[in-house]
Amino acid sequence: MKIAVIGSGYVGLVTGTCLAETGNEVVCIDIDKSKVQKLSMGEVPIYEPHLDILFDRNIKAGRLKFTTSLKEGLEHGEVIFLALPTPEEEDGSADLSYVLGVAEDIGKLLNEYKVIVDKSTVPVGTAEKVRDTIAKYATCDFDVVSNPEFLREGFAVDDFLKPERIVVGSSSDRAIELMKKLYKPFVRSGNPIIVMDEKSAELTKYAANSFLATKITFMNEIANYCEKVGADIDKVRIGIGTDSRIGKRFLFPGIGYGGSCFPKDVKALHKSGKNSQYDFKILDAVIRVNDSQKIALLPKINTYFNNNLSNKTFAIWGLAFKPETDDIREAPALYLIDELLKEGAKIKAFDPEAMKNVAHKYGDKIDLVTTMYEAVQNADALIICTEWSIFRTPDFNKIKEGLKTPLIFDGRNLYDIVDIEKEEISYFSIGRKDIKL
Repeated sequence: MKIAVIGSGYVGLVTGTCLAETGNEVVCIDIDKSKVQKLSMGEVPIYEPHLDILFDRNIKAGRLKFTTSLKEGLEHGEVIFLALPTPEEEDGSADLSYVLGVAEDIGKLLNEYKVIVDKSTVPVGTAEKVRDTIAKYATCDFDVVSNPEFLREGFAVDDFLKPERIVVGSSSDRAIELMKKLYKPFVRSGNPIIVMDEKSAELTKYAANSFLATKITFMNEIANYCEKVGADIDKVRIGIGTDSRIGKRFLFPGIGYGGSCFPKDVKALHKSGKNSQYDFKILDAVIRVNDSQKIALLPKINTYFNNNLSNKTFAIWGLAFKPETDDIREAPALYLIDELLKEGAKIKAFDPEAMKNVAHKYGDKIDLVTTMYEAVQNADALIICTEWSIFRTPDFNKIKEGLKTPLIFDGRNLYDIVDIEKEEISYFSIGRKDIKL
């Protein structure tokens, strides 16, 4: 099939590349001329495991091309994906100006039947707005489909190629058949293509992300309570995770969720509720708890140093909001760094992939180093903010040799309490007992 993808950000690039991988001819459209030029030359602007391999293969095969011309993309594609940003407005709502602006441009250029697919995460009713916007100008038939993405950063390629489910929101038999044909190679193992109305499809995406954010936040609250009463969150997690109704995933406590999806989507659903005179009380609590959880280590740090962090140096391991990505949007590490800087502390930080993005944000306000062990040299303490695999089994002797005192604040509970006690390190984590030398 011939596909056009409007927008070559994270979702657009993964979508276009993976659709090309199954033999489709894909043209990606972006207004950024410099970006299009780099993509055409084979440069992948984001870090996502395995994406570079597929990208390179499909560029060389001629199945994946890039252009700044919307007209060229529309003429090429029979299915047109909208993979456009929907940034958070000041009031928490999703900004649809990019989506509706492109919809207007499509309407002015459309001259034969196309399926327009909302791949962006959008509020309930957006497909209808897109349809109405295109219809103001279009002189031919078209259909608008809601097809939300369920891509996890760090696993996006696998999630697209081997999806647990594909949601298609449409009332058009013609559009549904085209979408089923397009996605058939991805569901050969029997995972479902679930067809529903457009509004239900739009809400499915928001509901999924908000539920997962709620699950994480609930565990963080339980972890905080564990600290008050002397319980162990690791044992509680295992105890409830074996219940099939609850499941084992998303039960690990820490310093909150971040990224481009959960924070924005939870707030957008919360605001959409208000717009419809419905108050999502649970989501209101999730937002408030997560905001405070991002700096949950700060009171522990302040207590240890008697509320005097001036000129103290802290090593930070992990800057991305999660491992296997260079995305620092809403990353808890950055919230903690901001608070430490306010207190007069100095920062030496390391992350396997996110250093470049962090450098753009902080400049020379913090010291970005080339290795994890360089970060701990002459630091007063080590703070762990992201659970990268390389941090899971470190050389504790190197850590102790580098630090002024053997002291770790672990925001991701990477180390077993019994094991860490043997290392003769003061250790503070989330929802578990403190170890003080």
